[in-house]
Amino acid sequence: MEAEASLTLTAAEFFGRVRERLTLETPAGLADPEIVPKRGDHDADPVMAKIAAVRPIRPAAVLVAVIERDEPMVLLTQRSQHLPDHPGQISFPGGKIDAGDDSAAVAALREAEEEIGLAREMVEPLGYLDLYMTTLGYRIVPVVARLRTKFELALNKAEVDSAFEVPLSFVMDIANHQRHSREWQGMTRHYYAITFGERYIWGVTAGILRNLYDRIYR
Repeated sequence: MEAEASLTLTAAEFFGRVRERLTLETPAGLADPEIVPKRGDHDADPVMAKIAAVRPIRPAAVLVAVIERDEPMVLLTQRSQHLPDHPGQISFPGGKIDAGDDSAAVAALREAEEEIGLAREMVEPLGYLDLYMTTLGYRIVPVVARLRTKFELALNKAEVDSAFEVPLSFVMDIANHQRHSREWQGMTRHYYAITFGERYIWGVTAGILRNLYDRIYR
């Protein structure tokens, strides 16, 4: 069996591994329909790859911000309940990559500033995880970043109901990674989920955290 790293990496150890294993090079397949990303909703449900392949490509980026505390923490948000897409779900700050964005990292920083008022100078992008493809055709670049501790937030309540922190060690503990299922458009869909107290982290967010585990903790 493949050896697994300790779940209690310090912030310095974690960021060191990220720098060693990830880069800020734009991933192949971000806008190329001939390339099917290896990671995505199909990690837990292979049939989803065929569904996603016929959708229009929607390039996007999210900020996987790890706070440089004595116990490293991951910053997450809960989407507003009135949004038409994924209301109330837990997510990373982020959104579509606009034509004016120089990179996925710039897009993630811009979206985080718009959604939760996170100042860009508090964030240091370190590397991209694997491109993540969703059932609806989004191709998401997860931007792993170091977040300084003295940051302040100003939530855009039109998009985000709350922001909160989860211990990195908790979401990187494979014992907390579960596979759940639910009915979706007449079929049973399978996906990753992580339960943290009353918070239910599932779908894309849990899938990206699983990729973080695979890339940094294995």
